[in-house]
Amino acid sequence: MTKRNHIKGAEALLLSLIAEGVDTIFGYPGGSVIPIYDELYNYKNKINHILTRHEQGAVHAAQGYARATGKTGVCMATSGPGATNLLTGIADAMLDSTPLVCITGQVASAQLGSDAFQEADIISITMPITKWNYQVTSAREIPEALAKAFYIARSGRPGPVVIDFTKNAQIETFDFEYEPCTSLRCYTPAPILDRKKIREATELINHAEKPLILAGQGIKLSGAEKALAEFAEKANIPVASTLMGLSAIPNDHPLYVGKLGMHGNVAPNTMTQESDLLIAVGMRFSDRVTGDVSAYAPKAKIIHIEIDAAEIDKVIKADVALLADAKEALRALSGLVKKKERDAWMQFAREKYREEYESVIKPSLFPESGPIKMGEVINRIAEISAGNAVIVTDVGQQQMFSSRYSKFTATRSFITSGGLGTMGFGLPAAIGAKMGVPDRQVIAVLGDGGFQMTMQELGTIMQNRIPVKIVILDNSFLGMVRQWQQLFFDKRYSFTELENPNFCLIAEAYGIPAETVTERADLQPAIKRMLQSDKAYILAIGVEREDNVFPMIPAGASISNLLYNE
Repeated sequence: MTKRNHIKGAEALLLSLIAEGVDTIFGYPGGSVIPIYDELYNYKNKINHILTRHEQGAVHAAQGYARATGKTGVCMATSGPGATNLLTGIADAMLDSTPLVCITGQVASAQLGSDAFQEADIISITMPITKWNYQVTSAREIPEALAKAFYIARSGRPGPVVIDFTKNAQIETFDFEYEPCTSLRCYTPAPILDRKKIREATELINHAEKPLILAGQGIKLSGAEKALAEFAEKANIPVASTLMGLSAIPNDHPLYVGKLGMHGNVAPNTMTQESDLLIAVGMRFSDRVTGDVSAYAPKAKIIHIEIDAAEIDKVIKADVALLADAKEALRALSGLVKKKERDAWMQFAREKYREEYESVIKPSLFPESGPIKMGEVINRIAEISAGNAVIVTDVGQQQMFSSRYSKFTATRSFITSGGLGTMGFGLPAAIGAKMGVPDRQVIAVLGDGGFQMTMQELGTIMQNRIPVKIVILDNSFLGMVRQWQQLFFDKRYSFTELENPNFCLIAEAYGIPAETVTERADLQPAIKRMLQSDKAYILAIGVEREDNVFPMIPAGASISNLLYNE
């Protein structure tokens, strides 16, 4: 418990953050948060504030920090436009279950509802995209509000919380006392494990001939990586990953069969359709995983392990629904399941991998001449980094190529915008990730379109000397939209072509070393120079303009309908 007598609300806010273990805030000052920033001046040795160049950059950086560390990310903005500039990141965090506490300033309580300068009703605006939000109108509310905010943000299924501070609450004085929140009435973040359901699930698992584990981000959020591996090994069941679940199990694990979904691997998608039992853990059956729901997993019974009751039976009906924390459920199952030989099932996985390898993945398929392919860039990065880097992506073709060709040896090594698909996410999220795990190599893989949405955050990198590595795959197109236009809209490339600036000159303006690569022979040496640098580095790589990501499942089609080419 922390106590201080007769202090301002702004200082109480900072003491509350420190009590919660916060060491980094990403933010942008403004009129309604000046009292907080004034107090922050006195706490610079306890809280590292990163001044971003836009509030959207602040919230995405907080997301990257949270996803890389497992801690709750914190960002701060002023009222009105400052607060509304956080909305995209808040919605992104809600869909991707990222724990955030977003602090916004607000006009004084007496001015609420008067359309005062830079007033916006951020509580009403963010209600649908937060786990909880609250407006502080008196300094005395601060300790309890902050304690609740952190408890709600990180417990159960994590997510974003917004706390809106009126200006008067920041300057009022009171006797401060802080006690962390450990429970709330009518909120049960960790459901009680139903042992009867565990026995029912065990029965299905022990009798299954072709079971498949679908590992989602809930594995990482629960800290269940070891429990997942132990369960899979005990029962001898292959493991597939969702996009958000990537790196929860190492790529080289003998039971890992690849990534699910629209641009996933052939083996796990085909196995889904042939499986007699799907064990879905911490995933929500996104449309990008299921495709046509009516044709999804036609032969399989479903065990769904999920901490959020709202996700149970929402998309796919479960035969056994385990409302539980992933780690607790997997450990309980591990104690009961029996090992079963599944040589034919694993051989099926290997055959499907070889089929994809020969058609799509094999390095010799990359041409010896002509434009560089996006896949070979990611493949080279994976080889040179030995799978030890944190890969942060933007959204689009480079995201899908990164998810397919990257290799991961440790958890929390793949950070991307999943549910919302936010272009502009990659660069600021990489900044946050690097601040959170400074001892790890962090590589941002960006498209030329997404990079230009938030490239002002190069200023944040410059000012704070953040040694993040930035790879820009430059095809002068909004590549994923162009791919769809090519395949499904008769190559009518309507407003997807980009005329791009000289990215190296932009890097030079920010004092960041950079080079452009257009020749295949220069690719590997350039990647090595980038990774060996102890500073930020930009590698702008000219890639084939009309390169496509394959295999692909057309939107709304069955996952059996894999396209290998156009």
